[in-house]
Amino acid sequence: MQTAREIMSPNVEVIKENETVAQAAKRLAELGVGAMPICDGDRLQGMITDRDIVTKVVARDRDPNSVKARDLETGKPVTIGADDSIEEALQTMAAHKVRRLPVIDGHSLIGILSQADLAKALPRERAGELIATISE
Repeated sequence: MQTAREIMSPNVEVIKENETVAQAAKRLAELGVGAMPICDGDRLQGMITDRDIVTKVVARDRDPNSVKARDLETGKPVTIGADDSIEEALQTMAAHKVRRLPVIDGHSLIGILSQADLAKALPRERAGELIATISE
């Protein structure tokens, strides 16, 4: 049984809670990604997405240079345990319609498991199901 730890992307870039949304937007653009974990040390506090920045800051005429990443945290983020199976990761992504799952070991963020990571590890028909379910 393959686990999240075996197929995740380690060494994840994060944004600190006290960094601004403008800093987060620049990092997202530099990295060419649409989402990034918000952390306090190595503890995951939430996720920030390019969509959050547009809908919760720009569209509301808030100043991205003064809004902090922590201001966009919304509840407990959807995660997967490092030793959980990829089948469980698949079910979690499908149930929550997310394309990325932070991977946690204890309380520490150790990686990100993406839809692409899962698609590479799953048999072709299961990968197709995942993509179809998340994209609905």
